[in-house]
Amino acid sequence: VQLQASGGGLVQTGGSLRLSCAASGSIFPINVMGWYRQAPEKPRELIAAASTSGTTNYADSVKGRFSISRDNAENMVYLQMNRLRPEDTGVYYCRLSTRGNDSWGRGTLVTVSS
Repeated sequence: VQLQASGGGLVQTGGSLRLSCAASGSIFPINVMGWYRQAPEKPRELIAAASTSGTTNYADSVKGRFSISRDNAENMVYLQMNRLRPEDTGVYYCRLSTRGNDSWGRGTLVTVSS
């Protein structure tokens, strides 16, 4: 499985960005796709995840500001990020989990200026 994330960039505080992640390869149809963030000198953390059945979960820090969505037919996952804050800065990674296996994309950098 290969994952390609895109959509990062530089944005001012209060702005919005939409991240996209495309999965390709042999993908089991029941899976969870999620977004993780790694800020400088901090561990990677879960930001949002969505299963093929539609269940979603979010980190407390992004609830009400970020929204995850999927296109199961296209094996795509999106992260709409609104009201961005400087602490949202980091590299955002896409992850696909299924049948005990995890695949990661290379990450896309999001920088929020104050």
